[in-house]
Amino acid sequence: MATVGVAALLPARGPAATVASVATAVAIGGLFFLYGARIAPRAAWEGARHWRLHAVVLLCTFALFPLLALAGRWLDGPVLTPDLYDGLLYLSVVPSTVQTSIAFTALAGGNVPAAVFSASFSNLAGVLLTPLLAAALLGGGAIFSAGSLGEIAAQLVLPFAAGQAARPWIAAWLERHSRLLGYADRGAILLVVYTAFSAGVVAGVWHQVSPARLAALLAALGALLALVLTLTWLAGRLLGFDRPDRITIVFCGSKKSMATGLPMAAVMFGPAAAAILVVPLMLFHQIQLVVCAILARRWGR
Repeated sequence: MATVGVAALLPARGPAATVASVATAVAIGGLFFLYGARIAPRAAWEGARHWRLHAVVLLCTFALFPLLALAGRWLDGPVLTPDLYDGLLYLSVVPSTVQTSIAFTALAGGNVPAAVFSASFSNLAGVLLTPLLAAALLGGGAIFSAGSLGEIAAQLVLPFAAGQAARPWIAAWLERHSRLLGYADRGAILLVVYTAFSAGVVAGVWHQVSPARLAALLAALGALLALVLTLTWLAGRLLGFDRPDRITIVFCGSKKSMATGLPMAAVMFGPAAAAILVVPLMLFHQIQLVVCAILARRWGR
């Protein structure tokens, strides 16, 4: 919340915005390097083989969310403006977060190797699924670049692989200084929040929404998150997953990535249209950070 306040009062503009964006990318890359170095290759492979868990997370991200958003079509008009409801639909097809899903899973005592693979794969799948689902739900042409796949791989997969390669030399040191990973997790989260919220302030998107509509949108987003958190936890129990796996399903299956969704919206819809379209995504991201941080700490204890 303090970071949001700083972004509202002192948003990054011009060259400062570029520096913040680069710093965020570097922080995320460093985070994945550290996770790669900490996780044993066998554990990473076991995480990748956990196909039932990954299938549940994908279904929650790209099927459950859109179905719930479509079920809320009655909000369009009486409660939300058409643009805000379109933003709610777009929110529903965005992939899961990566760094925060993993950070909260680790904090809560969940299955971190599975979270690393599941959250990363959600973003890779989102390069194709998000534009296709956005086009189907919003009725517009969705444009995506094949280069986006390489960009995601360069920012997430390569640092993780580099960390795996460096593990024999630095794993013991990292185990002795485990707090470094905690600082890296929180630092990456704060940078993403500050950079994205600054972009919204500079673009003036918050002046396009009346206080009443904003309050209604916040209530709808809070209800959506509460419903998804409940359904993901129940799905994990009904499908027989153990507690660490259920924690992973909740944190990977209930999140939506602002870091991925904002640039994808700009590519698919153009900056002008995306400015108001991403308001639900930005607000949902703030809500999920606060709620999931509370859950992760409670479950961790």
